[in-house]
Amino acid sequence: MRVRRCAIVMIEPRERLAFDLEFLAEGGSGLHSVVEWIALAPHLDAEVALSAGEVAALGQVSPSAWTDIDTLAATHPRETLGMLLDKRLLLREAAEDDQALRRTHWRTTSAIMHYASRWRGVDSKQLARDFAAHSDKSILEHLGAPPPPARARVAAEQRRPLPSPESTPFDELLLKRVTCRNYDAERMLGLAEFSAVLHRTFSARAVVETAPGVLILKKGVPSAGGLHPTEAYLLVQRVEGVSPGLYHYHPVDHALEPIRMLAPDEARALARVFVAGQDYFAEAHAMVVATSRFHRNFWKYRNHAKAYRALTLDVGYLSHTIYLSATELGLAAFITAAINEVDIEQAFGLDPLEEGPLAVCGFGIRAPARTEVEFDPLHAVWPNEADIP
Repeated sequence: MRVRRCAIVMIEPRERLAFDLEFLAEGGSGLHSVVEWIALAPHLDAEVALSAGEVAALGQVSPSAWTDIDTLAATHPRETLGMLLDKRLLLREAAEDDQALRRTHWRTTSAIMHYASRWRGVDSKQLARDFAAHSDKSILEHLGAPPPPARARVAAEQRRPLPSPESTPFDELLLKRVTCRNYDAERMLGLAEFSAVLHRTFSARAVVETAPGVLILKKGVPSAGGLHPTEAYLLVQRVEGVSPGLYHYHPVDHALEPIRMLAPDEARALARVFVAGQDYFAEAHAMVVATSRFHRNFWKYRNHAKAYRALTLDVGYLSHTIYLSATELGLAAFITAAINEVDIEQAFGLDPLEEGPLAVCGFGIRAPARTEVEFDPLHAVWPNEADIP
């Protein structure tokens, strides 16, 4: 049998505190430090603990060349090699475990960061309640004072004032851009407005062949290499003429591709899962899951130090275009990175090694009354009220 190491793995020496009754009986604190070796590998669903012997053996196996396991057994115990095979860090020739990862040309550090930060089944509001129940400290007592809101590099008298611009309709639009946490669950979002936000944000204005077989898109936002690897998957709840369900937006045809229809209650429950229990976002009329097609970007920028950063920039451009498009139409929007990526991938049938969500946006009709806090210090949306419910 021939084996090789998985394509990407990072080993972290991690410290944890363990309770030791014998240490306590001897007059100690009862706690002692234990250092564990933890393997982080994107093709696995979870972290894997390793022994020092397994770390040593893994470090001597090529991730590209196949090696006969009998050759490895000459220097490492077969039991150790067997454990690494069971933990899917050593792979047999027929194994498909990390083939998608190899095809996609991930850079090691980017892949580890992306996959190690994915959530599954997290309820962020419940976590906040649990923390409050177990701590009587204020946020300042717990975290300490925050850094100042603006950094000063010189004394105030050394700053050079700049002229203020003449106010334009664009300034007014920017002032009204306020993240919404209060959506009207009784009204339907018009199809024309829904379509306009998607068209202005994600639609391809042109498809251009820059070289034989190489097509790039022209959209309303920039993208590294003109590749536009960000896809829009939608969870629709209340839009005129569109049944509640899961959809994919086709940017060239400006059309919805149905994936799965949902009952209204099912759509609401799934929306809450998507945004990790943030109920105020779950009421949005339409959610847009911004996913990255990793190979679309990495095809050109292979194992590139800046490739993953370009993906995150893409989502930033698109999310703000959603905000401005919705605001201009009198609608409201949000974006959040506190999402359950694994649950979203499963709902839309995505292979996380090739395509995965980076953020969830949403838009719809703002509620007539505020029940959730919104940060509106200029009172652009709630002009006659303090910024509390």
